[in-house]
Amino acid sequence: MAFDYDLFVIGGGSGGVRAARIAASEHGARVGLAEEYRMGGTCVIRGCVPKKLMVFASGFPGSVADAQAYGWDAQIGGFDWSAFRFKLDAELTRLEGIYRANLERAGVTILDCRATVAGPHEVRLGDGREISARHILIATGGRPVVPEKWQGKGVMTSNDVFLMDRLPKSILIVGGGYIASEFACIFNGLGVQTTQFYRGAQILRGFDEEARGHIAGEMMQNGVDLHLGTDVLEMEGRDGTTWVKATTGHDASYEAVMFATGRKPATEGLGLEALGLDLKPNGAIPVDRYSQTAVPSIYAVGDVTDRANLTPVAIREGHAFADTVFGGTPRFFDHGLIPTAIFTQPEYGTVGLTEEEARAQGPVDVYCAAFRPMHSLFAGRDNRAMMKLIVCRSSDKVLGCHIVADHAGEMIQLAGVAISMGATKAAFDQTLAVHPTVAEELVTMRVATRSHSD
Repeated sequence: MAFDYDLFVIGGGSGGVRAARIAASEHGARVGLAEEYRMGGTCVIRGCVPKKLMVFASGFPGSVADAQAYGWDAQIGGFDWSAFRFKLDAELTRLEGIYRANLERAGVTILDCRATVAGPHEVRLGDGREISARHILIATGGRPVVPEKWQGKGVMTSNDVFLMDRLPKSILIVGGGYIASEFACIFNGLGVQTTQFYRGAQILRGFDEEARGHIAGEMMQNGVDLHLGTDVLEMEGRDGTTWVKATTGHDASYEAVMFATGRKPATEGLGLEALGLDLKPNGAIPVDRYSQTAVPSIYAVGDVTDRANLTPVAIREGHAFADTVFGGTPRFFDHGLIPTAIFTQPEYGTVGLTEEEARAQGPVDVYCAAFRPMHSLFAGRDNRAMMKLIVCRSSDKVLGCHIVADHAGEMIQLAGVAISMGATKAAFDQTLAVHPTVAEELVTMRVATRSHSD
């Protein structure tokens, strides 16, 4: 059978774009790609990139305050959201153009429309046309979810933040994951009166418990009104604001309410169930380690598979798929050791096991230090950094590294290299400290803070 394309990709985010580009430019495949919104996906258009730019913007009041403490006659005025958003929109348009240009340069046919799966080798476009492909790759990503009870109440999600006409004077953020915590810090830094509700005992569930507690303490010290063990009980519009009553009895009105209580794979309406694919309860597509579904001609990468929902992971999965299917070199991405950063204030960088995960595997030694960094100490701030290494007692291998400090994301990238290579604690100890830096603490901790035998 002659196919219209060797590969058709549904979704123009990081994973889909990388797979399409590699398949076409390096392996000579005839590739088509459909994207119904904007090229770049969650990361470029409504995630990592605009969020990080907002992180930068929100940090300047603190930087100016530090400058004053260091002797500068520095002043800061009000924040102009309109000016910032104008530049933000221009930057996202620039990046989207780069994504398109790279695909076109690779020879990929771009279709700006919705596409669904009509069969093992068939794709139906939004205008009703059907095209055929030897292989189909689903890379539609994920989307934020608002609990059904609060839908239609005028609440925002992370998708809406970058489209605001103005900055609210007050905001309630509901949720305790990294998206909720990051935006709580962003809005707080921009001068918005920020309240955060999380129904659990501590924010950032699934991460190292000691690091979670450290971050929560720093966030509250910086001005975020964090309420743990708290959820929304009632909500209604009042005089242009949203009145919210919490399960704890606390009640207040906010100019904006944002829910960051979870995301789900964007598989609704794609036609996958009709092919006999049994999706997971949250809509995720089950795949093997080569990203292949139960239908041999259909693959999936990125957040739509709900394996590790991070942009660099989606990129690596997409690249491995292209090399496997079109390059004749079977490859898969190992999800076992993933460095990542959470852009709270302060940042959290982590790679490897948490202390709790490591303890469950066997005897470990924990090296941990919390201290006031030189920069903030001189400025008169009480903010503290935290460095933590988790070491296997029998092999001396470093199983996990956790950093809570300014620029932790930059530091964890390099720590990730060492730990991925199997570095031991002795290797860390033998590495000369770069002084004076915050990161030198990673190679100067000599005595275990605590040990776990089982």
